[in-house]
Amino acid sequence: MRTRIHQGLRSSPLWQGGKRRRAVSAAAAVALGAMTLGALAQPFASDSADSTAARPDVVQQALNTLVRDDGLPAALASVQDRNGRTRTYTAGVGDLATGARAPRDGQVRIGSNTKTFVAVVVLQLVAERKVDLDASVEAYLPGLVRGEGIDGRHVTVRQLLQQTSGLPNYSNHLGDDVRYYDPHELLAIALRHPADFAPGTSWKYSNTNYVLAGLLVEKATGRSLAEEIDRRIVRRVGLRHTYFPAPGDVGIRKPHPHGYYRESAASPLRDITEIDPSWAWAAGQLVSTGSDLNRFFGVLLAGRLLPSAQLAQMRTTVPAEETFGPGARYGLGLVSRPLPCGGLSWSHGGSFPGYETRGGATDDGRTASVAVTMQLTDEASRRNLERAVDTALCR
Repeated sequence: MRTRIHQGLRSSPLWQGGKRRRAVSAAAAVALGAMTLGALAQPFASDSADSTAARPDVVQQALNTLVRDDGLPAALASVQDRNGRTRTYTAGVGDLATGARAPRDGQVRIGSNTKTFVAVVVLQLVAERKVDLDASVEAYLPGLVRGEGIDGRHVTVRQLLQQTSGLPNYSNHLGDDVRYYDPHELLAIALRHPADFAPGTSWKYSNTNYVLAGLLVEKATGRSLAEEIDRRIVRRVGLRHTYFPAPGDVGIRKPHPHGYYRESAASPLRDITEIDPSWAWAAGQLVSTGSDLNRFFGVLLAGRLLPSAQLAQMRTTVPAEETFGPGARYGLGLVSRPLPCGGLSWSHGGSFPGYETRGGATDDGRTASVAVTMQLTDEASRRNLERAVDTALCR
């Protein structure tokens, strides 16, 4: 059963690799209680934060569609307009065991959105002249990056952040062990495999790039990555519901919808909310809420986290349609996508066992974040999730 779970999660465009179940014995993992949606699958609309209309608005309708048509247990959204007015929404069931609704603006595992946080910390260090974007990884992590076609002396910090290093993706090669992973062990897994291409000659999404970026942060600051994210971003801009889980912290601390996994179309849903996230580390370990993600991306684009020079570097992009869809481009831990109503949205997106998140922020102050409580493995469902974000930003 666990092997098939791994195979299914390898199809995720934001992970392109394996995943970890909670740190329990194999027998206990197999014994996880199976659940079916049944009658609980019917979507319902919670009140938005300031909604008075009896008929659901277009965002609520989009969430209802995700639950009804894509068979997702629950969907949550937080939307802020250019005037700062915020609405929150939910649809579906937050806990299939009890039938409880999803908590409005509940915490979820945000997966690869973590990469943007890490990139911001690295770029802050660039602004402080502690890191040079065009210096080699070797300058900060000497002797650490060696393998077949791999040499840290020829890989730059910029190439890590922009996914142009050619480093193999460790999460494609994780085994079925259910345990804690140290970041150096994740890197070692990657370095057993040859480079995908010579540094700077192509683009390919690899979680290994951000494990190295996290190690670089720790080397440059003398503090843990979790401390630096908390000190430089979370507390600085008041993200009250965002945190980097500590080793052994397999739960989600505050009100949250449960996350689920389905082995096949005919299989029941399984609750995988509790999970050891250490396999993701700097590539995807953070927990947050839709409103916190909106605030983070909003203040980032407004220039409150980075000087203008570093923000401009972050927004300098290369094509990334292979992973992020038509018109998408990848900057330094930041993705731009064209909006159907014109202009661009900036965000990242994340995929983690039990959860999928997409969002967007515009230069005129609009932000939206949508999360669902099952990792998506088919392209149609991902498009529907992205369409819900576009609907929120363009309504």
